Amino acid sequence: MPSFRVIIPVGLLRPDVAPTDIEPAAAAAVAELTTVEASSVDVVSREARITVRFTADGAHDALRIAQHAVAVLGSLADTGDWRLTERVGGRWFRRA
Repeated sequence: MPSFRVIIPVGLLRPDVAPTDIEPAAAAAVAELTTVEASSVDVVSREARITVRFTADGAHDALRIAQHAVAVLGSLADTGDWRLTERVGGRWFRRA
């Protein structure tokens, strides 16, 4: 089954949301719809990013899953321009 990842920049948190709640919430949102392979928080160019890697049958299903994760995180924090990538061979290719 193909592997995908959604990468979501996270900014200002909503009131009463702890920073430690963000990554588990993103992973849980994806886990509602498919298998989560991994999740992480990274800081790139002074920007926090949540990455959730997951499996999906194809790019169409992966897009739906990614949009769900973005919507959930959007209820907890400001989010930036997110992207969806698919692993093909040993490389990641952008799908959205």
